[in-house]
Amino acid sequence: MLATSVQIQRKVSAISYRTTITPPMIINQIDSKPITGSQDNGTIDNFQKAFCGIGAKPHFNVYVSEYILPQSCEMPLGIAVDNDANKAWYVSTKKGVLGSYNLGKKRFDQEYLIPGWKSERENPLAYSQVWDVKVDRKPPGSVWFTDEGHNAIWRYVKLSHAFEIYHIPGNTSAFGTTYPISIQFDPDNDRTVYFVGTFSTSLWVGDITRMKNGTSDGISQIPIPINDKFKGIDPIHIATGSIASDSKRSVVWISMLAYGMKGEIIKYNLKTRHFNIFDLPKELNSPVGLVLDNSDNLWVTNAGTSIFYRLNPDSGGILELVTSKASPRVYGSNSDDNLSQTTTLANISKGVYTLPYWIKKAPDGSLWFNEQEGNKIARFDPVNMKLVEYWIPTQNRIWGDCPSILNSSSSNNNDYINIDYNNNQKEQKEFQHPCGIANVLQFSIRNSKQIWFTEWSENKIGKIDTHEKLPFSVESTPRKELIIKRGETCKIGFKVRSTATYSTKGEKRLYNTYPSGGNIHMIVSGTFTSTGDLGNSTGTFVKQMSSSFPLPKEGRTREGSFTFTPSIDLKRGEYTMMIGAEDDSVSYLKAIKVKIT
Repeated sequence: MLATSVQIQRKVSAISYRTTITPPMIINQIDSKPITGSQDNGTIDNFQKAFCGIGAKPHFNVYVSEYILPQSCEMPLGIAVDNDANKAWYVSTKKGVLGSYNLGKKRFDQEYLIPGWKSERENPLAYSQVWDVKVDRKPPGSVWFTDEGHNAIWRYVKLSHAFEIYHIPGNTSAFGTTYPISIQFDPDNDRTVYFVGTFSTSLWVGDITRMKNGTSDGISQIPIPINDKFKGIDPIHIATGSIASDSKRSVVWISMLAYGMKGEIIKYNLKTRHFNIFDLPKELNSPVGLVLDNSDNLWVTNAGTSIFYRLNPDSGGILELVTSKASPRVYGSNSDDNLSQTTTLANISKGVYTLPYWIKKAPDGSLWFNEQEGNKIARFDPVNMKLVEYWIPTQNRIWGDCPSILNSSSSNNNDYINIDYNNNQKEQKEFQHPCGIANVLQFSIRNSKQIWFTEWSENKIGKIDTHEKLPFSVESTPRKELIIKRGETCKIGFKVRSTATYSTKGEKRLYNTYPSGGNIHMIVSGTFTSTGDLGNSTGTFVKQMSSSFPLPKEGRTREGSFTFTPSIDLKRGEYTMMIGAEDDSVSYLKAIKVKIT
């Protein structure tokens, strides 16, 4: 439905040979397991190489630290910071354990076996996706999480170390599960929990005072009246993305999609019990993540693209924004390698996306989202319209469309070297640059300063620590809006200001590339295409800013300009351009509204 086992098999098969990987459809939200057929040793070996993070090592950069989980092949997914207990809770989708990392003692605590996960633990190819973990507010607190395989919601009572399972009273004939994926507590009522399932077009409501272990008691279903909104689309393709609570309006927001075909944002009024549906533009056809900012605007991620956007709940107005373009590093290239790669890198940016996925609000009002295919986690300031993206230092070639290495001893260009993914020395020798992604699929925010995340296929969790000051900032002119006719050329000025130098204090930095300043290069993206590429429009940085250049000394600025010419065939309307700079650890972009006449 949202992804196919074939797409995962293609990634697994990349262990032995080069293969084309098609863009995933909300990757990894999978009901069917990734490998079918007999469980021979080869199949099991392939599964473990792709999903277990065999031989994985913790990597670091200036902002990111990673931690190997206590057991092998845990396949962590959902994660939640518990400020009261000073822990980060995570769930192993393979081993079926609830674990925690002690934030104060900086070590893993005891992991607790989740009852009923026996088949996933014993079957070498089985697992159950746990997309959402939440900690409730009622002392002494419980940890709640979803369970795709058992079509249930779990509750772990911290005081008694007891697990309770609540079965969802519904399923689908095609998949056998509603695939619960997103949980929200009622902000005004500790007794009520809301959840939705990918394979269910309903809002589920749990009355915690009536919910009983091992039953469906206390859980009610509210069907969502999608009516003819998805007319002509097979119901098997219609999915629910996630939910967000809106206490000010007494509303629950729900994202609904037929991936790549149609998207809707649904508002359910808790008082009137009435649904309203926001019809989305054709290009915003895959809404998934939802969150409300401090101004009560709804922010949405559009899966399968590099787009995220703001929806005004009162007027229905939409403002689209975009991440930076997918880094060449994800595809085994480096923009500074040589000039002959220019065409290749340009083609990469036209056809790939970063996939902003889940989005959440920090206490300081900033919005965070993971870019799964972009291998980054991003922070967006909705007031100043600034985007900061943090690069994840782990890369796995299996989960990427990586360049092939031809066997030099063979005259057949279709012969490829088999790769030993457990031999890092061999990998570095065979490949000039790392390639692939870490599969960062979920994250949780700690006091606006730390982001804890999971690496599903790497057997690791990690954190981003934002205490380290950004080394540079970018400001552009015009600051508000650029109005330009198609085919005409305009010049956008900008300044790169050096704000700090990276320190070498704290944890060991294996990738502390610039301890006292280093090279950066300018980047640009726009909502002219779904990937952030400029499409048929053209843009050029002044020559001295077109490649990497040294970061100015702290407190100094470097000025430059970007020449932009919108394509004559570009549709008239409003767009957003992102201009910024990046180094190996972080990127910084400023949004500019562009009106094409």
